[in-house]
Amino acid sequence: MTIVSEPFSMDHVDIHSDNFGDDSLLRAGLKLNHLRMIVAIEDSGQISAAAEVLNISQPAASRMLSEMESITKTSLYERVARGVVLTTFGAALARRARKILLELREASREIGELKSGKGGSVFIGAVTAPAMSLVVPAINKVRKAYPGIEINIQVETSNVLARELLAARHDFIIGRIPDDLNPRLFEVTEIGIERACLIVRSSHPLMKQKTSSLADVRDYDWVFQPPGTLLRRTIEDVFLSRGVALPENIVNTSSLLLTCAIICETDAIAPVAVDVAQFLASQGSNASDVRMLPIDFDINVKPYSMITARERALPPSARLLYDIILEESRKQAG
Repeated sequence: MTIVSEPFSMDHVDIHSDNFGDDSLLRAGLKLNHLRMIVAIEDSGQISAAAEVLNISQPAASRMLSEMESITKTSLYERVARGVVLTTFGAALARRARKILLELREASREIGELKSGKGGSVFIGAVTAPAMSLVVPAINKVRKAYPGIEINIQVETSNVLARELLAARHDFIIGRIPDDLNPRLFEVTEIGIERACLIVRSSHPLMKQKTSSLADVRDYDWVFQPPGTLLRRTIEDVFLSRGVALPENIVNTSSLLLTCAIICETDAIAPVAVDVAQFLASQGSNASDVRMLPIDFDINVKPYSMITARERALPPSARLLYDIILEESRKQAG
């Protein structure tokens, strides 16, 4: 089995309109690049950015949009201060176009797998805690039972993963639906609560105490995830709900490796998932200098879920891994 850490990239969709026959758009001249263009416009909101995605000039992109409006006999986009937005008609076309492009991607994947004799490819994304506690054990099971399956994994924040899922770059993700996305676009199965903790180096002054309060930890240097991320907001809510001022000396990074390096070399404090902290503390390297700081308060992050795109069926290999991860989550919960 091959495990790849970068996601496969391609767009997705299917066209239907009450104003046309089954193939009227095709007979009128609609082409695959038109579909790619309308999807790129929806994703970027910029004609120049869409042109770059298709590797064409901006004038060529503008001509392509004009062609699509002539073919559909309706306005597909409007210019706004910062670019363009799709009209209701353009959004409908983009939604269907995504499905067509996704089906073509899946056809290419299936043909490639049939040619190579492989067991299939899976493209998944996960936030850090379930990636370690659920995905890794599931991969071990898949590797033993189905050695031909290729697994591609991206570990990122839910904000990134949800958008990658909508862009058909993942079969499914493990995370949360961002507040700014329409939840009706997804199918969600809640599988676990992420418990977080604070980590410090083994020689940190607070490790001499039995437990530490928010007031104790507040004045130290902190390593946070970037502003707006869920764990960051959760920690900030803990401080604010208890009337304790937020830390002032902060380094922001999404890199777990850099977080560990700072923790091991300074008296800084960082919030991470409990699964991550336990893994780091068990390693035979400098990372093993990381310790979970005993605290007198809980840090419970919003539950995470198995998430798929609505009305998008999982390929057999992805369904296999999905079911194994779901079984693993139930086993751990029980």
